[in-house]
Amino acid sequence: MTHPVAAQKAPYATEVEEGKAYYWCACGLSKKQPFCDGAHKGTGIAPIRYEANRTQKVYFCGCKNSINRPLCDGTHAKM
Repeated sequence: MTHPVAAQKAPYATEVEEGKAYYWCACGLSKKQPFCDGAHKGTGIAPIRYEANRTQKVYFCGCKNSINRPLCDGTHAKM
């Protein structure tokens, strides 16, 4: 697998907590979107670590094609 699967064509609005690390699913196969559940094993695609610098709502990419990974940059609108 060289290209990720689009989990959805919209971002995941998620509350993150300052200082906490999150592992964003980059392959699109996780059942715990937008986070990794280990489903990427054997795909050659690894999750991306995101550390929250403050408590806030962020928008994790759902289409898995954002240039600003792991956050949404609106690429899903062009798919």
